[in-house]
Amino acid sequence: MGVNARGELGAAATVLRDRINERHMDTGVTIVDPATTWVEPTVELEPDVTIQPFTVLRGATRVRSRAEIHPHTVAIDAEIGAGAIVGPFCYLRPGTVLGDGAKAGTFVEIKNSRVGTGAKIPHLSYIGDADVGEGANVAAGNITANFPHRPGLPKGRTTIGRNVRTGIHNGFVAPVDIGDDAWIAAGSVITKNVPPGALAVARERQINKEGFVERDRDG
Repeated sequence: MGVNARGELGAAATVLRDRINERHMDTGVTIVDPATTWVEPTVELEPDVTIQPFTVLRGATRVRSRAEIHPHTVAIDAEIGAGAIVGPFCYLRPGTVLGDGAKAGTFVEIKNSRVGTGAKIPHLSYIGDADVGEGANVAAGNITANFPHRPGLPKGRTTIGRNVRTGIHNGFVAPVDIGDDAWIAAGSVITKNVPPGALAVARERQINKEGFVERDRDG
């Protein structure tokens, strides 16, 4: 097939995509919609992997057996463990390693991080330059703040230990370590290490001003 125009380039890419997908399906991979699934030739897929529509797998990505890739997922140079669940709308950037049975869910972005066996990052979080321990649960809206904003300083790293339970809307200002079995209160921005088994609360105490609305309305 000659390629002399953009349209011909697109047609050639479609042919190559189909060949790659067919090769993986022949070895036991389930690709639900091959027409919307793009897998680069350098990607490794083990048997019994399931890939849902609108998935892009690039570079040195490796997906272990029984992993499930849900729609609208992009993975670049990532390793996805056996039985792991990814997506939908998930972005795994280079250096991401998901352990066996781990979960990276809806609108989750992970970069240069290791997520331990059975750990869960279910939704709406950015995890960059971090280590998340086995069995940890990272709640909705968690952010690892890894950029120091000072010239010449490297990005900091966040360590979240085994069986940690974070709260919604937590921020972790790296470098910071969260000990095993610790809990983080909702809305907390963590700037100091948290000992194992501790509850960390880093927010203002709630104040209720009773009768405020009526007084404000009456002028």
